[in-house]
Amino acid sequence: MKFPERLWNKVKRSRFARTLAVLLAVGAGLDLLFPFRPDISYSTEVLDRNGEMLHAFLSPDDKWRLYAEAEEITPLLRQALLFKEDRYFYVHPGINPFSAGRALFRNLLTGRRTSGASTITMQVVRLLRPAGRTYANKAIEMLRAVQLELHYSKSEILCMYLNLVPYGGNIEGIKAASASYFGKPPALLSLAEIAALTVVPNRPSSLRPGQKNEDLLRERNKWLLRMRDSRLFDNRTIRDALAEPMDIFRRDLRKEAPHLSLRLRKEGQNAPVVRTTLVRQKQHTVEGLVRSYAERLKSMRIHNAAVLVVDNESMEVVAYVGSADFNDPFDGGQVDGIRAVRSPGSTLKPLLYATAFDRGLITPMSVINDVPVNFSGYEPENFDRKFNG
Repeated sequence: MKFPERLWNKVKRSRFARTLAVLLAVGAGLDLLFPFRPDISYSTEVLDRNGEMLHAFLSPDDKWRLYAEAEEITPLLRQALLFKEDRYFYVHPGINPFSAGRALFRNLLTGRRTSGASTITMQVVRLLRPAGRTYANKAIEMLRAVQLELHYSKSEILCMYLNLVPYGGNIEGIKAASASYFGKPPALLSLAEIAALTVVPNRPSSLRPGQKNEDLLRERNKWLLRMRDSRLFDNRTIRDALAEPMDIFRRDLRKEAPHLSLRLRKEGQNAPVVRTTLVRQKQHTVEGLVRSYAERLKSMRIHNAAVLVVDNESMEVVAYVGSADFNDPFDGGQVDGIRAVRSPGSTLKPLLYATAFDRGLITPMSVINDVPVNFSGYEPENFDRKFNG
């Protein structure tokens, strides 16, 4: 049964203002009595100086939930998402009363749930506070949605949705999904990739990327055709997206610069985004040099090394290697050699060598014997008064 369009438009014109006023008044009253503030825990993402991911950690609740900022949501992503989920997102106050009324009318008429009316704001509430699908819980969800609209902008609410929406397994949020399934940030997603990700949240188990690719391909193409029919995008754009293969599988997120990343995560108290001055390519180069150097010195019973590279002009750290192999359990791979406590004498050695180089006393090729010495009766010794070499 189709509700008469002319009658529906008349109802919309006559009741729209009054409905909005009632919803806002009830929502404001509820907000005073029962405050509702989102409390979202994110994964910690460590970035290099260019904003590329260096290292990612699970969130405190063991989810891959990377924080996506408003500028990372491209117009293409926003268009496709709103077309599918909530076309009147920027108009309604958290609830679309006409969609809700139409859904209620159809559900009561058929005796079962045939259509939903959840706005993006309502979905954010449900993601923050999951509850059973009953009419009572739906009413609470609607009022909570009005509360969110009173305190947050549309851009902030859209970010919350994109940071919380499930994409199968323990992956939540568009940024984690984009990195895990396509190995790129959301800003670089194509229309076909965006369409695939927008359909997953409705059925995250049966459309899980990497496992149900054929089903996901059919669902993606169905929505691309709807976008074409609604003239959201031109025919050529849709044709190119339809022709794009479903090359999707789950990837491990990056685990680079582990010593520094662990240090910054702890110091930042699990902040969602930690920016560094590291240069990713230089970090890789130094890591390779340290591994090769430690390998060459194994015959001399030297198994590890640590290197900190600092830009002399800016004093910015461009590479941070705490050990030759972070995953080596035998030679203290996870011990950060840069921060490890050592004797003051060892700390002074680089400064003494540099001074000797400047004065021309030695060259980098000079070999300095490590033997006991006596300076006019003064014999430097270790704290245990023994010579260890």
